Amino acid sequence: MTEVIAPLEGAITRPITIDVNGTPRSAVVETRLLLVHFLRETLGMTGTHIGCDTTSCGACTVLLDGVPVKSCTVFAVQAEGHDVTTVEGLESADGLHPIQQAFHTEHGLQCGFCTPGMMLTSAALLRDNPNPTDKEIRWALSGNVCRCTGYQNIVKSVHAAAAILTGEVS
Repeated sequence: MTEVIAPLEGAITRPITIDVNGTPRSAVVETRLLLVHFLRETLGMTGTHIGCDTTSCGACTVLLDGVPVKSCTVFAVQAEGHDVTTVEGLESADGLHPIQQAFHTEHGLQCGFCTPGMMLTSAALLRDNPNPTDKEIRWALSGNVCRCTGYQNIVKSVHAAAAILTGEVS
């Protein structure tokens, strides 16, 4: 069970409602609470990882109204009234999202720590550019650090997902 962090006595709090993966989620939070901590500790959605807390690694990347953002630099109150998609939101009732499937099939992950941020950034890229080049993929992912795979299989995974999403393969 996830422990909900209670606001400190005297802290400035505010009620918020954020649409997370298609479901409105409400809580009273300290105005200084980061979105990454809201997702992980208040909502128990641990797919969003905490890496560096300085926007350097991208492990905490989520989609805010469809745009990749590093949730370690966004206050939860800033997301009030907006749509947030986490890696948990990629999967549907039909199964894994093509990006998730491609990362699995093409070995685009090793330890998995950077994977949620890589997948969400890739989802935004493929939504806007369904057939990116290697250079475009590498540029889109340049804000996400992987210390394991050397990126070759991550780029292959994005291409494989693109092929699925465009109907080139099933």
